[in-house]
Amino acid sequence: MGRIRQAIRIDGRECWTLFDTGARNTYVIPSVAQLLNTTPTPMPMRTALGGTVKETNTSATLNAEIEGKTISTYALVINEIGKDEEGTPIEVLFGALAMQQWGIRPVPDEERLDLSHYPEEFLEF
Repeated sequence: MGRIRQAIRIDGRECWTLFDTGARNTYVIPSVAQLLNTTPTPMPMRTALGGTVKETNTSATLNAEIEGKTISTYALVINEIGKDEEGTPIEVLFGALAMQQWGIRPVPDEERLDLSHYPEEFLEF
């Protein structure tokens, strides 16, 4: 499982982000969601995260910049994601589906992201 921590830029603001291949979905906290377009979910969504079950009824379109690359993906808004190993509150949990969509690969040994597979265009069949 790969986990990398770094800041991403959302609407001009730096947000502390955990890129986690062990998490399927992407999550943001309410203070980040205020910078995004949000929508009610058709039903409450429950997820087990950090040893507790969290529930939300709000989703968001996460538009951000990661190392100079623009991304847009679906995120669920939850009250709290948790803290990283150094006690810093995590504002965005960037999950495996979004990493796959945007060609982002964590390199845990070097504590960095590999964006060499970032798609300049999407090819649909």
